[in-house]
Amino acid sequence: MQKLTNKEEEIMHILWTLKKAFVKEIMAEITEDQPHYNTLSTIVRNLEEKGFVAHHAFGNTHQYYPIISIEDYRKRFMNTAIDNYFNSSYKNMVSHFAKEEKISAAELREILAMIENKKE
Repeated sequence: MQKLTNKEEEIMHILWTLKKAFVKEIMAEITEDQPHYNTLSTIVRNLEEKGFVAHHAFGNTHQYYPIISIEDYRKRFMNTAIDNYFNSSYKNMVSHFAKEEKISAAELREILAMIENKKE
């Protein structure tokens, strides 16, 4: 699975939400830095070449849909991020978020309870 650009990820999130969409429908969902229609169409076709989306043809128009689930992409993205930025350590990742105050002690206790309940 290839790495996506920020704009490609944004488009994939739109497609995961909409389930299927024409380029004009994807365009309507982009709120900031809206690309030109032809640019967006090229990005979507690139996503298809990378194996993230497929399409149904309706004459000259294509309706695109994701073929990679958000769960599969999330798993790959998180594993790569943890490997590259936290020395393959989930402990380092969690401690980073704790230091940055992005996760509370209560949330950490919830996570610990989930881990402990899973062992039973």
